[in-house]
Amino acid sequence: MPNQIHVHLKVSEFIILVFGGMNIERGRLYNVVLHIMSVKSVDISVSLTSSDGSQNLAQHSIKGQKFSAWSKVEFKLRARGTNSNSRLQITTSKSGTIWLDQVSVMPSDTFKGHGFRNDLTSMLSDLKPGFLRFPGGSYSQGGTLMNAFRWKSTVGPWEQRPGHFNDIWNYWTDDGLGFFEFLQLAEDIGALPVWVIHNGISLNDQINPSSLPSFVEDVLDGIEFARGDAHSTWGSVRAEMGHPNPFKLRYISIGNQECLNGNYRANYLKFYTAIKSAYPDMKVVTNCDGSIGKLDHLADLYDLHVYTSASDMFSKAQLFDKISRNGPKAFVSEYAVTGNDAGKGTLVAALAEAAFLLGLERNSDIVEMASCAPLFVNDNDRRFNPDAIVFNSNAQFGTPSYWMQQFFKYSNSATYHPSTIQVSNYPYLLASALTWEDTNSRRKHLKLKILNYGSAAVLLNMSISGLETTISSNGGIQAVLTSSKLSDENSFQEPKKVAPVLTKFAKAGGKMSVMIAPYSLTSFDLLLDKQNLRSSI
Repeated sequence: MPNQIHVHLKVSEFIILVFGGMNIERGRLYNVVLHIMSVKSVDISVSLTSSDGSQNLAQHSIKGQKFSAWSKVEFKLRARGTNSNSRLQITTSKSGTIWLDQVSVMPSDTFKGHGFRNDLTSMLSDLKPGFLRFPGGSYSQGGTLMNAFRWKSTVGPWEQRPGHFNDIWNYWTDDGLGFFEFLQLAEDIGALPVWVIHNGISLNDQINPSSLPSFVEDVLDGIEFARGDAHSTWGSVRAEMGHPNPFKLRYISIGNQECLNGNYRANYLKFYTAIKSAYPDMKVVTNCDGSIGKLDHLADLYDLHVYTSASDMFSKAQLFDKISRNGPKAFVSEYAVTGNDAGKGTLVAALAEAAFLLGLERNSDIVEMASCAPLFVNDNDRRFNPDAIVFNSNAQFGTPSYWMQQFFKYSNSATYHPSTIQVSNYPYLLASALTWEDTNSRRKHLKLKILNYGSAAVLLNMSISGLETTISSNGGIQAVLTSSKLSDENSFQEPKKVAPVLTKFAKAGGKMSVMIAPYSLTSFDLLLDKQNLRSSI
């Protein structure tokens, strides 16, 4: 059994500290799992305590039992106190040799019962994502082949997963978050999974091309695990894990940023041919940039990463305006404002990213998908700035970029309508108009988004025409994302310092005069009276 902790104890204790402490809440139930082997009978006390051990929040005793072979012990602890910086403490008053392995404490009430924190997953779900890309970019390829993500090592019972060292970001993972869990998370939030596969090339080494067939076969096995019948070889493994029905895996991204590697195209074509032969409906993504010229190989989409300054990100609102409409569509799988003006997530970064997304909406005929990166960061273990959602053991907040994305969460399956803005000598305004349907009420809305990336307030006289319906006189909702300074950030102390402010908008109609604040993103959600929409605005 891997990752064993050999504990030779007299009167002693064994303590597990996790990422700055665990959040334990009074009255909440926690599931504890231990794998134990011992020479003699044990006398163990398992406790949840404060970080200094002075506060005992919950306790369970294991006495008089002998574990001559590895045994899985499970029990529940109900907390009688609250502490956001807690630890797991295992003590014994009896001399002897005890082996412990795969020790786990989990809240019993996770998101849909699948192990994810409710607060974090709810924030993700509230963005209404159309897809979830995993297991990441560089994380999937590894710094070396030895430390790349291997999906087969991340499925099956947790205690049988060997884990691996993430040498890109320098931490060990036990792969409790594995291939199955990523697929399950995508399903739970209503998103399609996008699997980034290893194509035989890591950052610092690569396999001999003669060994590539085993990598191709491994990917085909992974697709069977996700999509295969419950009686198939790998589909049965998925079924044994509690999911007999196939997952909706429809996208495979081959590698991450290796296009300039001399072996990439040859490797790519091996994967592409095998995948398309076995699964013709699968959409295959190349990481060669199709925006700068015609690709020299077949692909359904091409992957594009955009990390740049705020000013350059704003200019990239026009990136796709003049690109050929005949090639594969773009998948902007990673975008973010980085550098000094990004901070840990600033207003100006969010506004610049909004400009970029408005450009993607305008060019949605050739841009199929887009996702920010990175998505989550533990505040006690930051490796990259900025991120969309920041968390610690007991709290979380969205950066301005997270709140900016709320303005785009209904863009999936919406109808885009051409719009124009005419303001003399002021090139800092961008706009978007689309119609979307509320799946609960089945009512349709017109959503107008207006970005002001300049320092002047602007009075806009808007005229809406071309819809085969009218705007409801009941008004709508106006949302404004802005702040007093471009460098403003959110924090645990001020989690919504930069967040949308919603107000009732009463003057809805075909003609409207609105004041757009400087350095702001504004949207108007207007209810439509009728349901048939075919014309442009």
